[in-house]
Amino acid sequence: MFHKEGYKIMAIAAVLLIAINIVSYSFINTYWIKFAILVVTIILFLLIIQFFRNPKRKTVLNDANVVAPVDGKVVAIEEVEEKEYFKDKRIQISIFMSPINVHVTRHPIGGKVKYSKYHPGKFLVAWHPKSSEENERTTVVVENKVAGEVLYRQIAGAMAKRIVNYAEVDDEVIQGSDSGFIKFGSRVDVFLPLNTPILVKLDQKVKGGLSVIANIEE
Repeated sequence: MFHKEGYKIMAIAAVLLIAINIVSYSFINTYWIKFAILVVTIILFLLIIQFFRNPKRKTVLNDANVVAPVDGKVVAIEEVEEKEYFKDKRIQISIFMSPINVHVTRHPIGGKVKYSKYHPGKFLVAWHPKSSEENERTTVVVENKVAGEVLYRQIAGAMAKRIVNYAEVDDEVIQGSDSGFIKFGSRVDVFLPLNTPILVKLDQKVKGGLSVIANIEE
């Protein structure tokens, strides 16, 4: 299954790659060159469609659990000053997505969307210390009665040039459901209260909607 954000790009890519092969077969006489172009275009198309795959995930719903919002590797677990919404110290968990990861963003908790804002910005590499505050990004806060308010932030990187965010203020969302997409990148940060038990470690690989990264008890 593919994400709806990829349909247009996949269709355009298919048309362009087919056109390239038609031209090559019409004007190139050397068989091995035509065959090489065919192979390369097929590989390119397969790479494009794998990027937009959207596997079904069955999230175990639990208002006390915080699940990973994306597939990727945990690259940071640290105490930071969250300056946009909470304006106090929080535990930040950062998950980096490589080009081969699924790039669907999922709601880490279920509840009511309290805040959702897009910020234009730079396209620094995703691991840059200032990317969380200076890159193009979206910030979303979801609240439920057990976990309280959990903030997650989609961050564009050097390759990611488009962030899609579906969360709107006052929406009631289900944990693990589709909340957006980051095209060709890059990182999602989750901000939790300082005393939150963290259930993942640095360099651990996680699955969006499946891996429990923290537990906030009542």
